[in-house]
Amino acid sequence: MTPDPRAAAPYRLGLVVPSSNVTMETELPELFRRREAVAPERFTFHSARARLTEVTAAALAAMNADGARCAAELADAGCDALAYACLVAVMAEGPGAHRRAERALADAAGDGAPVVTSAGALVDGARLLGVRRVAMIAPYAPALTARVVDYLAADGVEVVAVHSRGVTDNRAVGRLDPRDLLDLAAGLDLTRAEALVLSACVQMPSLPVVEEAQQRTGLPVLTAATATARALLDALRLAPFVPGGGALLSP
Repeated sequence: MTPDPRAAAPYRLGLVVPSSNVTMETELPELFRRREAVAPERFTFHSARARLTEVTAAALAAMNADGARCAAELADAGCDALAYACLVAVMAEGPGAHRRAERALADAAGDGAPVVTSAGALVDGARLLGVRRVAMIAPYAPALTARVVDYLAADGVEVVAVHSRGVTDNRAVGRLDPRDLLDLAAGLDLTRAEALVLSACVQMPSLPVVEEAQQRTGLPVLTAATATARALLDALRLAPFVPGGGALLSP
């Protein structure tokens, strides 16, 4: 029997993250550790950072301009797949920007590794769940949250209820208590919603309460992080199952 090369060589996953981000490098590895408990594949994570502290349109545009450098650096590490892990940076560029970003980062990496974005992963996640109307919680200032709402609408996903937390310091976003999301979700009018985006930001912690939010609301729950995990697994053609990962990562 030919040995499975992955038994000795884990998949290398590259993350392009804002310099102030701490949550994606916590939640994404945790999701994949949970998968490792029930599946044979193993994973390592490798990050390249682009400067960002204040979540403003100008700062997000500057971060996007630095993305090619990050992708090229991750290619040096021989990553099997890359994720651009800043949802609003891409969505702030206007409808369809995730497709352009994925092509540009793939060109910059130049090694043939698949590239996903958290922005595209959230759009695709709604499509995979078969939903067209979502409720959403976002940490951003209202003007940036509106861009996210418009972006999703352009891809056929209507945001029927939204809470914008108004936090512009990305470091502060990473310190938000995920349990607060349960109360915020309870305050949304979910009458028309077919799913709940518990965190429309890779920096706003949510993983500890994804399953509880799903049970309380009776709706499929996804987040920027769980959607990115699903996109990476799909890009690697691996079974998209993660215990406790919400609707997108359930069998």
